Amino acid sequence: MRSPGLLVVTAAVFVVAFASAEETAVSRGEYLVFAGGCIDCHTEAGKQAVQLAGGRPLETSFGTFYSPNITPDPTTGIGQWTDENFLRAFWEGVNPDGDHYYPSFPYTSYTGVSRKDLLAMKAYLFSLDPVVKQAPEHELALFISTRLAAGAWKLRSFEPGRFVPSENRSTAWNRGAYLVRHLGHCGECHTPRDSFGAIENDRELAGNSDMPDGDSTPNISPHRLDGIGKWAVDDIEYFLDIGMLPDGDSTGSVMSAVVDNSTSKLTKEDRLAIATYLKSVPAQRGE
Repeated sequence: MRSPGLLVVTAAVFVVAFASAEETAVSRGEYLVFAGGCIDCHTEAGKQAVQLAGGRPLETSFGTFYSPNITPDPTTGIGQWTDENFLRAFWEGVNPDGDHYYPSFPYTSYTGVSRKDLLAMKAYLFSLDPVVKQAPEHELALFISTRLAAGAWKLRSFEPGRFVPSENRSTAWNRGAYLVRHLGHCGECHTPRDSFGAIENDRELAGNSDMPDGDSTPNISPHRLDGIGKWAVDDIEYFLDIGMLPDGDSTGSVMSAVVDNSTSKLTKEDRLAIATYLKSVPAQRGE
């Protein structure tokens, strides 16, 4: 028969191990939230904005979308979401009530993110202080003003599924593909879209001249004239770290925020993996 002292020690070890695992998940989740670009979209502009409390407007040709509050407030945020609710949002593009999300939330890319990574992200988000802040209603064109329209769009343009590493590629390439295609969702901004707002996958990373808020994004395929084909892998990594181009100029507009709040937070190994993948995709002519 075990002594009471041994049971107490065993219980204490279990509690410490559980707390350590939880802390590891939160720390890892923080890294993944930055890697996933969540900060930029879910935080309003301005010095008084509360991080991840939502409300940032995204003006598009279909209307204006407002990002939701993703702090753990139970009423205006995601505080009542279960693990399954969180996974379905990213994998299937639906909210806890089963309503379809508009693809302004890039679940079309996030569908490839692993369960382990998503639950770590949830652990981090739920570790934050809850913020009471209700996001404004979307202001959309009449023909897409219902969630049924979002469902119809998904039938045409959304194919769910997790990322599957290529056996014929290196570890760095697979990591880069995962970050670029899914978690970092680079193609959501850097790939052209058709008239329905769906990504033209056969023109991966060729740039997009019709971005929200009147912006455009450059070609980041390895085309030597229109893209970044003349950039070395180290040039790309350095750019993702501090936002400086090989010619000494600095990035501006939306990408400066992406560097500040996402790519500069990554490890050098992950930035090199992104560069490895970008150098491998088919070279595309720009618009």
